[in-house]
Amino acid sequence: MAQSEGPMTGKVCVVTGASSGIGKATALVLAQFGAEVILVCRDKARGEAALAEVSAVAGAGAARLEIADLSALQEVRDLAGRLAGLDRLDVLINNAGLVLDDRRITADGLEYTFALNHLAPFLLTNLMREKLVATAPARVITVSSAAHSAARLDLADVQLAEHFNGWRAYSNSKLANILFTTELASRLTGTGVTANCLHPGVVNTGFGRDGSRLLRFGLGLGRRFLRTPGQGADTVVYLASSPDVEGATGGYYVNRKLSTPSRAAQDQATARRLWEISAELTGLPEAGQPA
Repeated sequence: MAQSEGPMTGKVCVVTGASSGIGKATALVLAQFGAEVILVCRDKARGEAALAEVSAVAGAGAARLEIADLSALQEVRDLAGRLAGLDRLDVLINNAGLVLDDRRITADGLEYTFALNHLAPFLLTNLMREKLVATAPARVITVSSAAHSAARLDLADVQLAEHFNGWRAYSNSKLANILFTTELASRLTGTGVTANCLHPGVVNTGFGRDGSRLLRFGLGLGRRFLRTPGQGADTVVYLASSPDVEGATGGYYVNRKLSTPSRAAQDQATARRLWEISAELTGLPEAGQPA
């Protein structure tokens, strides 16, 4: 039976990529904790199925669905416009992401992996900044990956127009998630809004279904050893709800522990330049200069 209240009662949380996997598992726990959860999904039918599950376990909170293809910048902007009507926004969880085998181009002319995995959370977070600050203390959580350590990010070719490789594109986007988080944390200094990211572990979800045959084969072989979506969501929920990380910002977490990411992920100059490039690609004016 759903509890009438919990540690997140009265809080409003937005979870992207919430139709399955880590996103849905996160939404389920936050709803059980009493939060009002907004599930952002690309597919309407899958989103409605996830909404029904989350609504069934909701405690004092509630759940609602927003449909948006976050690979399209205008849909990110439209989503932010709708979310602007919220009374408050306590937690924004940037979870949506994928890995592709081939180089695909979005409606905006952007490389798909970079657009969805990095530019979408970059733009959505910046567009929701005012609401987050008005609600503070508030939290931004971005799902990265240990795959960031394999990245070779060339700021002169962030979209891999030259020598595309699907795994490199994914790894680069996960490095970008960490660099975005550290720069965002700096720019949010003094606002009461924190920004953290995490590696959820290798989770048994639909992840990799559009990746290379080698990746699909490897995931298939090891599937019974992978984490469940609930286990993968554990650190996400921890960062969203635990008083232990109140005020903590700019961190990369693994298994609820503050961890040290790769050397490239600690490069502040790269983080600043990536922010500038991302602002240019999304048409976002510079805002929130670092302290």
